[in-house]
Amino acid sequence: MFLREVGDDARLKKTFLEFPVQLYASDPNWIRPLDNDISSVFDPRKNPHFKQGEAIRWILFSESGEAIGRVAAFYERNTKEGEVPVGGMGFFECIEDENAAFMLFDACKNWLAERGMEGMDGPINFGERDSFWGLMVKGWEFEPTYKMPWTKPYYIPFFENYGFQDYFQQYVFVSPIAGANVTQGIEEKAQRIFENPDYVFQHIEKSNLSKYAEDFRFIFNAAWAKFPGVKEMSSESAQKLVKTMKPIIDEQLLWFAYTTDGTPVAFFIVIPDLNQIVKHLNGKLNWWGMIKFLLLKLKGTLTRTCGVIFGVTPDHQGKGVESAIALRFREVARTNPFYPYSTMDMNWVGDFNPKMLRFVSQLGATNDKTFITYRIFFNPNQPFSRCPKVG
Repeated sequence: MFLREVGDDARLKKTFLEFPVQLYASDPNWIRPLDNDISSVFDPRKNPHFKQGEAIRWILFSESGEAIGRVAAFYERNTKEGEVPVGGMGFFECIEDENAAFMLFDACKNWLAERGMEGMDGPINFGERDSFWGLMVKGWEFEPTYKMPWTKPYYIPFFENYGFQDYFQQYVFVSPIAGANVTQGIEEKAQRIFENPDYVFQHIEKSNLSKYAEDFRFIFNAAWAKFPGVKEMSSESAQKLVKTMKPIIDEQLLWFAYTTDGTPVAFFIVIPDLNQIVKHLNGKLNWWGMIKFLLLKLKGTLTRTCGVIFGVTPDHQGKGVESAIALRFREVARTNPFYPYSTMDMNWVGDFNPKMLRFVSQLGATNDKTFITYRIFFNPNQPFSRCPKVG
């Protein structure tokens, strides 16, 4: 077996994208991600994380020259004082061969160690946690939602036998939108907030996306930047995120809450589950893919949604705002007979957030999928502890 760095080699870039196609050929629920979504992660012009970091990709070949694995490693130079510097590895795919898997892990470990990292998390993304993050350990009977991982069951012993440990788990909860069995307590809390004149709820308007980008950043930095491994979002990143999302935004799915003086206090960001269309595109969003995308959208193919992120600023947590904004967009589904969406996947609920776990269970959702984010320290004497709980 031998490794080749992908670098700028067009043929190896293509192999990196297409290797999973043959690997998952017999998996009926696997959906090939869009090539552009993968490639943009490794494009410094499109991924702002390159400003403080680096990334590298490899393909693993057999002695006969057949591709048998792939992986990427990356890091950012923004470790907080007192923290052990930890890099990342991801986009791992491999045949069922532990030696091959360990060779890929070693490549990541050695590259990161040479750059001052003392450990690595994986499999993760060189970017935000909402995409390609974690190792799937439950849920193969369901199709993956857009940009969520899909990995082989035999990867689990690869990671654990190598020495990776469970740093945290993240869950995908699924519920019907209009007919969810929401607890009475949640309904009552929401109703009290709806009747409180101090709060205003509104869905976004595409004509004013730059404003909502700043409102999102304000809430995100107050509600999420306190979480382990989550960094504050810049204005530039917020504007770029919203610009990227613009083509897939459905205004009736994205809701914000404000105080009467206009201060943003909460968001509930939901998008259509594009994988219902992506699965028909074979990874290509070229001109023909765009035509197919639009035709399938017009045919009413999109019936599922993905809850991407949810947040309430600390000063307004525990008052019922959580309940109100989570139910506000559901009211549209209850009252609009032409509402196209029937279910919602709440994509990213970490086990380090017990309040959120409890809240989601009260929304009538079931835990259909589970992913693990693993961590390994290069020094075996470095004490390991799971991600600390918050809230």
